Order: sequence, then structure tokens, then C-alpha cells
Amino acid sequence: MTRTFLLTAGGTGGHLFPAQALAGELVRRGHVVELATDHRVSDYGSDFPARAVHVVSSATLGGRSPVALVRTAWKLGKGLLQARALIRRLRPDAVVGFGGYPTFPPMFAAFLAGVPSVLHEANAVMGRANRMLAGRASAVATSFPLVGEAAGEHAAKSVRTGNPVREAVIAASGTPYSAPRAGEPFDLLVFGGSQGARYFSQVMAGALECLAPETRARLALVQQCRAEDIDTVRSACDRLGVTAELAPFFSDMPARIAGAHLVLCRSGASSVSELAVIGRPSVLVPLPHALDNDQGRNAEVLARAGGAWPVNQAELSPERLAALLTELMDTPERLAQAAEAARAAGRPDAVSLLADLVEHVAARTPLDALAARETQNGDAS
Repeated sequence: MTRTFLLTAGGTGGHLFPAQALAGELVRRGHVVELATDHRVSDYGSDFPARAVHVVSSATLGGRSPVALVRTAWKLGKGLLQARALIRRLRPDAVVGFGGYPTFPPMFAAFLAGVPSVLHEANAVMGRANRMLAGRASAVATSFPLVGEAAGEHAAKSVRTGNPVREAVIAASGTPYSAPRAGEPFDLLVFGGSQGARYFSQVMAGALECLAPETRARLALVQQCRAEDIDTVRSACDRLGVTAELAPFFSDMPARIAGAHLVLCRSGASSVSELAVIGRPSVLVPLPHALDNDQGRNAEVLARAGGAWPVNQAELSPERLAALLTELMDTPERLAQAAEAARAAGRPDAVSLLADLVEHVAARTPLDALAARETQNGDAS
């Protein structure tokens, strides 16, 4: 049966990428998908497989001044009216939210209209917008075991699906890991969001100075840098004889991950999920000062599996990064073991599991029936 699904997500890659993966799977199953998000969709959602994209007003609860709170309330109220009109027109069978404040108006409008909904939480710690919405959702799909109050509060409606990854990530996962050999080039990939890119540009320039000449000579660096930081990093690489490819954005990031011996990056949910599915060792630097330490929790998941080495940003000086790179470059067996452990922790079937859940909720069938069906399928296999 063909159904209509309204997907809603914040306009960042961490929210839109898993939504994009689910949209592709639902379209393959013969369903109709539409997307509700914010104005940032132009940065990440140009190839989103939706019949139409709807920009809904939203705002983040950033300031606490009366003026800021009134402005936020007005924008969210406007978004709620837009979302209610959109749901009345589309009459979706279910609404699926992927986090971020742009999710709030469509998901709350679905609740008011009596439309079934699924809330996907990509991180190990439930975000603020999702915490406000979880009690009104029909089901909560989780990527990692939840920690904090939300873990017990929503246990009855939580289903572990994993975090869906893009088709390009699944394709890249077919590339086996090849451990570096002594004396041969060592492929290091460095990336992060805009803030992560600035920090990594600063720390990498210093770390290159600290590397021994023979170690530095092996390094083949691919790094995402802010446009204003590229000249600084390039100057350091040229002066020190380091082969480097630098750019503000790489459209083929999954292939870049697959081609790396080691990845240095933030530990957002999408990054951690993609590293695991592709199976690459990583040094993870959680974004500091996050209210819920969600990236720190994500990094712990992959570290416990043996696939990553988390380091707090405050502790990762250029000297320490240089020492860590040298240690790992000299022990390829550790990298190979971490790559295998990361892959074992990956959930390449996450998009299929989430699509099953979404179809199940759209059919207004109790969640315990889905659990029973999955148990039978597991026994059969």
C-alpha cells in the first residue's frame, strides 16, 4: 500500500542525512515522501529524494531575555500554523522527526491532528527538542542505548534501529581496510563542522611542526578547512613538505573516509555511524561545552567497541596530537583491529529497520506486534 510520509528535520547534515537515507528507502518501497525543514536545507538537502520540500518557520531557544523568548515563541507559533496547514493539505499517514527545533512545529502539529509519528534520536543523549516531543510521539527510534532520564521515561515506546546512513556510505563500506605499511604513505582524513574545522586547522598546523621529519614525510593529509583557514594550513604543509588536499567541503566524504588509514573528527551521531558502517579507526574530539555532552556519549559508544580513541579538545594539544599520530602510524596492527571493531559496531541495516518501524506506525499497529515479528524473524535466521 502506497502511503504518504512527511519527514521533518533540522537543516544541518546531522539531521538531514539520516532523513535523506530514510526518504530514499521509503521511495524504493513505493511511498511518497515530503520534507519539512528550515532555510538551511539549501546547504545539505539539494538531492533530498522528496516530492516537495517545505520551509517551516522555527527558532532555537538560545537567549533567555524577554525579547529573545518572545521572538522564539512567535517564530515557533508561526511554524506551528504553517505545519498544521501543511498536514491538513498533505494528510500524511505518519510524520517522522529527526531532531532540531525545525522538527518541533510539524511534530507537534501531527500530535494535535492525531497523525501517528515517529521521533528519531541520533545521539546517545536525547536532545532538548526531542525531549519535549517524545511524550507525544507514537514511537521513539534510537541509534544508541539512551542515557539519562529519557532512557527510562520512554522505554515502552523506544525501538533500537540505529542511525540511517546515506547510500554513498553503504557503497563505501564495501572497501576493505588496508593497514598502512612501514615507509609507505599514511592517509589521514580530518574533518568537522564549521567550529570543528577551525579548531582542527589550528591544532593540525601545530602538530605537523611537532612530528619527526621521517613521520611527517609519510603523511598524506586530506582536511576540511574553513575558507579563511586554508592558507594557514597550506602554508604549514608546504613549508614542512606535507602532501595535502584542503577544501571547505568534500561532496564525496564517504569515499574519503573509506580511503583513510585514520580519521580525526568530531563525534556527531552521523560521523560516528558512518565511521562504524565503513569500518575506519578514528580519533574523536567531542564538541566541547555542549549542554548534554551528546558527542562525548557518542564517542564513548565507539570507544567501548574498540573502534576509536576519544580525546577531549582541552587535552589535545599539538604536541599530544603529534605523539598520538606517531604512535598509531607505527602500530598498524592496532589500526587494523580498531577498523574491524568499528565495523562490527556499525548498523548498515538501520535504514531498513527504521522504515519498517515507520510503516508499522503508519498502519496504527501496536509496537508490541512489531517486537514480536522481529523476534520471529531473528529466530528464523
